[in-house]
Amino acid sequence: MTVRLQEYATLDALPSAAEPLLASAPNLFSSLAWWRTVLGCGLPPAAQPCFLLSAIGVAAVALIPLRRDAPGGRLSSLTTPYTCRYEPLLVPGLAPAAQVDVFAALGRFCRGRGTTRFDALAEDCPALPAMIRGARAAGLAAVRFAHFGNWHEDVAGLDWAGYLGRRPGALRETIRRKLRRAERKTEAAFAIVTAPPELEAGIAAFEQVYARSWKEPEPFPQFNAALMRETAAAGLLRLGLWRIGGVPVAVQLWVVEAGTATVLKLAHDEAFQADSPGTVLTAFMLRHLLDRESVAAIDFGRGGGAYKQGWAAHRRQR
Repeated sequence: MTVRLQEYATLDALPSAAEPLLASAPNLFSSLAWWRTVLGCGLPPAAQPCFLLSAIGVAAVALIPLRRDAPGGRLSSLTTPYTCRYEPLLVPGLAPAAQVDVFAALGRFCRGRGTTRFDALAEDCPALPAMIRGARAAGLAAVRFAHFGNWHEDVAGLDWAGYLGRRPGALRETIRRKLRRAERKTEAAFAIVTAPPELEAGIAAFEQVYARSWKEPEPFPQFNAALMRETAAAGLLRLGLWRIGGVPVAVQLWVVEAGTATVLKLAHDEAFQADSPGTVLTAFMLRHLLDRESVAAIDFGRGGGAYKQGWAAHRRQR
């Protein structure tokens, strides 16, 4: 099949034919809310977005968000240090042969530009086999690499007690002990922010704790706040806060989407390390998400931090 490609430099420049593709985004990381945040707050100064719209005949069949490192420079997926998952958007039901044609056209578009890197792809990404076949059909060498791990667990039907019963014995007892201690602190308070009017105060508390934590400064300092505003508007935000004496000491940025709760950022004030703020807030958040929202899966986002292995039982590769 003949595949036509047209590139667009902004979201606003995309034609109406792209709207159904964006509307079919399978998760936050392919959504309009995500792309608005990335374009507004998550690109290096010299980088340029490139939204590649693929059409067969008169029908738009794929949208592939790309990034140029500089005018005329190398191409890569439009991903950031915050991206947990990336995948091209394909029209539902697109035949496998047509998918290969789409990615062969992409391969020809990438030729002569050096290495093109697509990262944060799931091993079970439906488009991945066609991406590889299409690249090779275009005469490119296509190789896979291990990018990062993602810890997760299916918790469908579990409440907090059931989830806690699955944890390793030592961690389970540590959680119970620290929660009891935290709940005896009359000056401590747990809260979840989802929307205005508390949103801006919650963002300020998040930034305050992050600045006092062990975390390195953010590469894109405005990204987290912008994402919280976007996810709050979409009804996805769960910003967890734990305060002691009115002072925020731990913060966690979660989103809940299609029954999956994903933690994207967390931090605590090391001056309160004796109160185990990270463990306490994780437990408070998971108890709420399981008992109040009945989430079916939990996801610990990007990276393989050792602490995640106690809270989630399974690892998958990106």
